[in-house]
Amino acid sequence: MGDLISTHLDEGKREVITARTGELMGEFGRLYEQQYAVALFNKMRYDIEGGGGPQNQLLHRKVPLKNKSIFSGALFQYLEENKKWRNRFLFIPDSYNINYYENKQAHDRGLHPKGTINCAGYRVLTSMEEYLELLNTSLPGVKAKVGSSPFLKCATQFPLILWHPYARHYYFCVVTEKEQQKWNAVFQDCVRHTNNGLPEECKVQTPAFTDAVRLYRQAHGHYGTWDMMCGTPSQILANLVMETLLPEMRDLITPKLKGKMHERQRNWMLISDAVYGLVQSQTQAQYEAVVQSCEAGRPPLESTIRTDMDQIITSKEHVTSKIRALVLPKAEKLLKVSIQPYISSILEALMEPTSRGFFEVRDLFFRELVDMSKNLLNDGNKEKLGEHMEKISMLAFHPVKMQSCYEKVETLSLEGLQQRFDVSSPSVFVQRAQILMREQMDDAVYTFEQLLHQSLEGQEGEDLCKTIQRCQDRVIKKFDYDSSTVRKKFFREALLQIFIPYMLKQLSPSCSAELPRFQELIFEDFSRFILVENIFEEVVLHTVMKDIMMAVKEAAVQRRHNLYRDSIVLTNSDPNLHLLGENPPIDWAEEYGGGQEEVEGENAGDPEVQKRRRMKQVVSMIQIEGDTSGLPNESCLEVPAVGSIPEEEPEVRSDTSLSQKSEKQVPNGTKEDMNKNAVDAKPPTNGSAVKEEESTTEKSLQGTESKSAIDCAIQEIDNAVQEKEHELRTQKTAESSSSKGETAAGEVEPTLNCEPINQADTKKDTPLSTEEKPLDLPVREVEAVPPSDQQENHITASTQDSHVETSSSPSQHDDSGIQSPVNEAAEEEHQTEKEECNDSETGEDTGKEESEHMDHQ
Repeated sequence: MGDLISTHLDEGKREVITARTGELMGEFGRLYEQQYAVALFNKMRYDIEGGGGPQNQLLHRKVPLKNKSIFSGALFQYLEENKKWRNRFLFIPDSYNINYYENKQAHDRGLHPKGTINCAGYRVLTSMEEYLELLNTSLPGVKAKVGSSPFLKCATQFPLILWHPYARHYYFCVVTEKEQQKWNAVFQDCVRHTNNGLPEECKVQTPAFTDAVRLYRQAHGHYGTWDMMCGTPSQILANLVMETLLPEMRDLITPKLKGKMHERQRNWMLISDAVYGLVQSQTQAQYEAVVQSCEAGRPPLESTIRTDMDQIITSKEHVTSKIRALVLPKAEKLLKVSIQPYISSILEALMEPTSRGFFEVRDLFFRELVDMSKNLLNDGNKEKLGEHMEKISMLAFHPVKMQSCYEKVETLSLEGLQQRFDVSSPSVFVQRAQILMREQMDDAVYTFEQLLHQSLEGQEGEDLCKTIQRCQDRVIKKFDYDSSTVRKKFFREALLQIFIPYMLKQLSPSCSAELPRFQELIFEDFSRFILVENIFEEVVLHTVMKDIMMAVKEAAVQRRHNLYRDSIVLTNSDPNLHLLGENPPIDWAEEYGGGQEEVEGENAGDPEVQKRRRMKQVVSMIQIEGDTSGLPNESCLEVPAVGSIPEEEPEVRSDTSLSQKSEKQVPNGTKEDMNKNAVDAKPPTNGSAVKEEESTTEKSLQGTESKSAIDCAIQEIDNAVQEKEHELRTQKTAESSSSKGETAAGEVEPTLNCEPINQADTKKDTPLSTEEKPLDLPVREVEAVPPSDQQENHITASTQDSHVETSSSPSQHDDSGIQSPVNEAAEEEHQTEKEECNDSETGEDTGKEESEHMDHQ
């Protein structure tokens, strides 16, 4: 690469670069000296007279990111030297410059970074197609195709490219789409911050520089907005030089480039970066010399201004009236024809996306405070509060959380009006609105911090949620007022940036030739503070300013975008609040103990370690988004209850066996006792959980119990038929001893007094078949048995009756297919009957032997 640069940037071309840079800096230096004196006069006049306007309600943080970093992480970077992808560790400090290291260990050891990227003027691209479209514009006539260049072969499907029209391009890639979105938000934030422009704290140097650049471009025919007005003064001047130098160098070097298409494009990018570096170094040195010269002559200028302030103001007003008489008729005509018809449409195009962005900032701030209140609702204490506030304090500088707010403004479009009013692109207004949104968010967070900290002092035991709610309501009201003020100011400035260059371009050809004669009206001692070119622009500005103010005022009256009217001015609404702005920054982690132990885990005194700790908090906030780790833990609590269901089945079976054992223990168990136990054990009919558990147990036992009960019932029916035949043979013998049987029946009847009731109940619920009716005969036979044998015969009779009932129940279940409560009670008896089956057969055999003995007698 060194040979390439030395070959094409020889001494002759370097002299051309130096000459072009010197010419521009000479002209710029002259304009800067003139504007420096004017800016100094305006600054001192403003300090004496003061300025109107509403007072801000929110506090402003002086050093937002003190000892804090933005982001860090690892990703792949393409190296131009060896044309390979390598893993790199990126660290972004509070300056928003991207430092990349070979690995994280190199950063932790405090080594110098491999390189530093100043993102001013860059664009973040996430696709190769978009990059190739911009690459083709660098060398007209040389078109590249996708995949034709080695450095275009991305290692993954998710590239991140930093593109610049003059400087070196940087190529990164990540593995997942989520990482690409995260890094894209971080890179966009870096570009947005570095493109913010010069610091407004410099009340003299910044206005002098911007006016000198604007006048230089207007002198060369460029009146519209300029996208490359970004970065440091040396970068802006280098962009100004490259605007005319780059085409000249391209015509000199491009014919000498050799190789394939992608090689020529790559070589030209390297040459352009080298030229840009040379120009920037020269502009920086010459600009510093100009600033030092102006600063050295500042004391005599200040003394002159203080002495002759009134005379200078009077002389300026006199010249202004003369120039207004010349310019006003032409300006009003141009305003009526070319400006007024478009004010409302341009204002609406600006207001819609900007208001949505500020509303999103408000909602984001509100959601974060609500989430913190919810987390502190149950087990909230000041330590937990410190942990949450440590994260919320960096909310405005959280690139991922704020991305949803920034995206609302990115829809801003001035399509159809850009060419008419010479607006290069709406990116200037988009980035300015995003910077204002971030400032409003930080002001709201900082005000909330101060109010909450003041409320927590000396208030022990008070509910934290109520304190947070009170502070939140106060901050939201102040945010709404300041948001309205900031947006109205932004709309006015944006309209002026669109209309003023257009009007100057239209009026300059007819008015510029007559302006020098007004210079004669200015005293020579005041000529450095009064310039006719500046007065001409002020007259044009005041001409259109009236219509712009009226348009913004009408928009506020409509209340479509939640803008306060100009008549609503909140002055001294909270006089003690601004005293809190003088307090030192609040370290929530140190004061309330949240996160202090984590910092003390390593070298707490090392500032690099502290920065990394701050950075890790931002990373943790990104990782927490969308995390639902708490939900699975809560759902796991239901698993033991579900798993315990099978363990309850043995207990149900044991309860059933216990009830069966209790039925066995009843002496001379009759049908009534069995039915009573069945009714007591019957589950409730209200669909409770007990019924479900018992029915589950009964259904599980039904398959085995019903089969054994049916077989036992069939066997008992056969035995009953045999007994019937035997009873017919012994009927005559029973009739002869009827008188004796009546006496025996009176003795046995107290034991069998419940049998007719049970039969009636059984007939009422389940009617008996014709085969079951003759079963009354064994009872009559038992009545003729002597008293000594009554106990054995009674066991036989009761067993037979129970078998008859058992035989009827399965038949009903088989016919209907639906298990009735009676059948459920009967099935509970099946297992008991099965156990008593052998005993009943033994009783029958004993009864038969007694009957045969009676017949023999």
